[in-house]
Amino acid sequence: MKVSLNWIRAMLDLHKTPQEIDDILTSLGLEVEGWEVAKSSEVDLDKVRSGKVLSCERIPETDHLSATTVDVGDGVVRSIVCGAPNVAAGLKVFVALPGANVFSKDGQLFTIGERKVKGVPSQGMICAVDELGVGNDHSGILVLPEDTPLGITAASWFKQESDTILEIGLTPNRADATNHLGIARDLAAYLRVQEGQDAPISLPDVQAFQAPVGKFPISVEVLDNQACIRYAGVCIEHVQVAESPDWLKNRLLALGQRPINNVVDITNYVRMELGQPLHAFDMDAIGERKVVVKTLPEGTVFKALDDTERKLFAEDLMICDGNDQPMCMGGVFGGANSGVNDTTTRVFLESACFNARSIRRSMLRHNLRTDAAWCFEKGVDPNGTLFALKRAALLIAELSGGSICSDITDIYPNPLQAARIPVYFQRINQLVGINLGPEKIRQILQALEIGIEQETADGLVAVIPTNKPDVTREADVVEEILRVYGLDHVPAPAQFRTSMEISRRPSLDLVRNVAADMLAALGFNECMSLSLSNSAYHTGDQALLPVEADQLVYVHNTANQGLDCMRPTMLFSALEAIVRNQNRQNPDLRLFELGKTYRRSPGAEPAFVEVSRLSICLTGAYQGESWQPAAKSKVDFYTLKSVVQNLFGRFAISGYQESAVQDPPFQYALKCHRGPQTIATFGAILPGILKKMDIKNPVFFADIDLEQLFKAMGSTKIQFTELNKYPTVRRDLALVLDQSVSFSDIRQLAGKTGKKMLKEINLFDVFEDESKLGPGKKSYAVSFVFEDPEKTLQDKEIDGMMQQLQQAFETKLNAGIRK
Repeated sequence: MKVSLNWIRAMLDLHKTPQEIDDILTSLGLEVEGWEVAKSSEVDLDKVRSGKVLSCERIPETDHLSATTVDVGDGVVRSIVCGAPNVAAGLKVFVALPGANVFSKDGQLFTIGERKVKGVPSQGMICAVDELGVGNDHSGILVLPEDTPLGITAASWFKQESDTILEIGLTPNRADATNHLGIARDLAAYLRVQEGQDAPISLPDVQAFQAPVGKFPISVEVLDNQACIRYAGVCIEHVQVAESPDWLKNRLLALGQRPINNVVDITNYVRMELGQPLHAFDMDAIGERKVVVKTLPEGTVFKALDDTERKLFAEDLMICDGNDQPMCMGGVFGGANSGVNDTTTRVFLESACFNARSIRRSMLRHNLRTDAAWCFEKGVDPNGTLFALKRAALLIAELSGGSICSDITDIYPNPLQAARIPVYFQRINQLVGINLGPEKIRQILQALEIGIEQETADGLVAVIPTNKPDVTREADVVEEILRVYGLDHVPAPAQFRTSMEISRRPSLDLVRNVAADMLAALGFNECMSLSLSNSAYHTGDQALLPVEADQLVYVHNTANQGLDCMRPTMLFSALEAIVRNQNRQNPDLRLFELGKTYRRSPGAEPAFVEVSRLSICLTGAYQGESWQPAAKSKVDFYTLKSVVQNLFGRFAISGYQESAVQDPPFQYALKCHRGPQTIATFGAILPGILKKMDIKNPVFFADIDLEQLFKAMGSTKIQFTELNKYPTVRRDLALVLDQSVSFSDIRQLAGKTGKKMLKEINLFDVFEDESKLGPGKKSYAVSFVFEDPEKTLQDKEIDGMMQQLQQAFETKLNAGIRK
């Protein structure tokens, strides 16, 4: 949130440097993320100078372009092409010189450069009002008085004031600080407590507000008091819609708000001043002279201010006229046909308080993150509605020449009462960690404008202002006290006591680090993705990997509605990283990520399951381009399998089973498990998923359950073993097997049969030919390596072992031996 230091100083006598104010606000819990000295316009008005048009001639074969020469008083006559209808020789104008940033006619900022237009050099731009960012008129260039000196800057002409703009990282619970008055109140509390100042707040004066009693030209009806907590309005006639005065425009421009006209600018000004969004309707555009606050049927078309037609949801709260025509999406966005324009003479000014949840949902459904919706979703004080309405009405009357012509309509069926929270001095001291004393506590509460009732020797009842909806418990009151007292003033204790916790070694954290180091050494890059994901990956007709909705952990993410659930799998984090890299001409990837997945288990304990995982992803070329021929051009399933097996070897994982699976999201995969407990699943991702995500190359993905891997490690330690001084012996077998038999079956059976002397088994050839082997058969060429650490093996011993293996294969696997 942007805060103007000039504006704060207008409310509070504050003699502090920007750095001092930065430190104070941060200590109060309003973290200042940065600050800068700002101009009141995004346009470089100091690079825009007054000049005189010396000549003006129409460019042939164009209907609106003129070739002009302009003098800006620096001794250089510039050639400038201008398309304005009112440009003429002899006029005094503002000229944006090359390098200046100005607005285009569609409101986009761009930089002036030197170029040729229709063959004519153009060394600048003669500016209209909207291009300078000080109005909306684009009918022609801004013509200055004849006596205007040459070479003066637009900044000095428009009396641009310098300001310091603070950028505050406002937390969601600080509804009271969405405006300048709230920031000033916090600063005043600090000055009262820390420096002993009175620090009075200069509030806007609304004493002059007078309205005709009992006169209501516009009737109002609220049909949904849950979504609309309070609705107030007043009518103003004889309004002259025009540009705002410089002081108002400069204040808005300093905060990045572009001026529109005096009426609209006042509503934005009061919102930033008091935190109360307002909306001004053209009174003559309100059908039947009636305002109705209600919802409309699903699918009703609403044309908004941006001229976009949106179909409404049944839950969207709308401000309608007496003909049930939607004029505004309550608290979110105005309509195209009912707002204030240049011809408006009568205004109905709305000041309302809408339910934060209702506003947030409508905002997300329609992807409309407006300033008003931002205020309402944090919480607006309904008891400040009338004050803001009177403030805005008086400003409109003053700046537009209008007059208030109606009584205030105020519909507030359930007034919000101040919360009363019992607070005990002993509890405050326990939570703060220091004995503050009743006097200091009382001083801080009064500085925060928190009322005090029923004070006793043990405590008091704190009366919480309604602009602090986050203060609901005793602990919240203590937090308010502590942030003003200052965390830095709480001394650190002389002693810290802690208990020793003995955990298993190696720890799961160590396993993560070892795995990450190993994969990085193998050329993998580590990803760090959000734990949030899009539920559309798993639900609906277009789901890529269907998951039951009641198994997803949904979150209310107001910042990004596309990230609305905790990820149940790490696959899509990897695929999104692949898409991002692929779109930046980086298709060859080796990625891994350490993270967690989240699921609900309805009716089970625990209700939520959070699992630590390691994901590995391969796609693209096997190795980088080289003049040497490569044995393999692309990564494949076996590339990934070797990585997983090496990882298992590093952690001494053994005694697991391997099962082939074809369950989504895999086209084919291998599952490593111990009984029902899956340690890892890895394989090729379904082409259909890759196609829908626009991924061009095959993707091979491994999902490793770190918690199961950790359990499988047991207490096995990697120990040094002396090299065997006796030679190894190799024997080969060609086995004819059924297609259903896998190499893991052979390896497992061989390990049980020759576990004393069999040190290595390897598959080095696969042969398939039905004409030679028979239907449903295949041939595996398998090597066996034997060794004995105590002696040299004799042929008789090896032959005996090979006979045992052959017998086991023939008996258990129905294998035949190829001679």
